[in-house]
Amino acid sequence: MVQTDHTSTGAIPERNHSRLARVKGALILLVPVLAVIYAGIVGYMYVNQQSLLFKPDGELPAPNSVGLADVDSVSLTMSDGVTLTAWSAPPAIEGAPTVLFFHGQTGNLGDRADRMREILNSGLGLLAPSYRGYPGSDGEPSEVALISDGIQIYDQLDRQGAEIVLHGQSLGTAVAAAVAEQRPNAQLLVLEAPFTATVDVAAERYPWLPVHALMRDQFATRDLIANVTVPTLIFHGTEDETVPLHHGEALAAMAGDTAQLHVISDGTHNDLWSHGLWDQVQQSLPSN
Repeated sequence: MVQTDHTSTGAIPERNHSRLARVKGALILLVPVLAVIYAGIVGYMYVNQQSLLFKPDGELPAPNSVGLADVDSVSLTMSDGVTLTAWSAPPAIEGAPTVLFFHGQTGNLGDRADRMREILNSGLGLLAPSYRGYPGSDGEPSEVALISDGIQIYDQLDRQGAEIVLHGQSLGTAVAAAVAEQRPNAQLLVLEAPFTATVDVAAERYPWLPVHALMRDQFATRDLIANVTVPTLIFHGTEDETVPLHHGEALAAMAGDTAQLHVISDGTHNDLWSHGLWDQVQQSLPSN
């Protein structure tokens, strides 16, 4: 009599069938759970995108309380009736330009007092608006509103006969560049740690999210930098982890001969001034 060896037929034991069935069932249940979690994350990012991009914080101090004794706090009314607070000081040197300074995404104007002090100590004037929705200013921030406000503030300053240097810090680089594209009579455009677009930075941080479809305020400087005819200085640190160096390099390449790229060795996102940024700016002013 021939005995049959069930283990040699290639058949899967019953217990393996059962195990595979359980795994398959778990996966079938897991997929919709993961889909719900992913949809929840996408929904959260979409609903909260404004607070993730614009991060006002604290109370706006008086300029003299942060070492800016010669700076006045002024009110600027925009065309839609929104009132912004700005810090203002005339040039100490006759004929020197005024720096129209657009700050970064976090905090308030007081956090940039050291930068402003260097500007004023060099004899230049200053006009630094607090974005709408930020401490001291009314309204809600958005890409369209910030750029519109920037152009209106530029025009107010221009009507006063001022020579203007546009300076943008991080988020402010997108505002400054957009103003420079529309107002080519500025003396100089300074971009401190710029990005090609906020949506590009977000896509690098969250590659698993459809950020290009989600983001309303994309601040795509890459789409307009080639149209800027104002002489441009781009400063970027090699150790910038917030906005990597390749963003500044890309913008410089897109701008062509209009721009000079200053790569600061060991510079991070917020310490470029301590690496000589303002010295380079002063050397590049038309009067120098």
